Amino acid sequence: MQRVCFLLKVRADRLDEYRQRHAAVWPEMLRALSETGWHNYSLFLREDGLLVGYLETEDFAAAQAGMEATDVNARWQAEMAPFFESLDGARPDEAMKPLTEVFHLA
Repeated sequence: MQRVCFLLKVRADRLDEYRQRHAAVWPEMLRALSETGWHNYSLFLREDGLLVGYLETEDFAAAQAGMEATDVNARWQAEMAPFFESLDGARPDEAMKPLTEVFHLA
């Protein structure tokens, strides 16, 4: 199982709404994530907007490609894009650059 961690930055003026959106993720989005191989997926949000994402998957590239092929992902990413800083024209899911794991205690 591949463990993936990434960072994004949520705009300070959108933190509360971002939390609200993730308290009520669309059921079809949750289903698509599960069906395309996103497991044990968590998001952690710091008060300054730093967002840490973590997930486990058999193949991250395949999991991303699977989501890319869904209509629900396109709609979700379009709605979420305004919440983030420094996307440089990318969608949030395209801006997720995995961090290199340097230590793991199993």
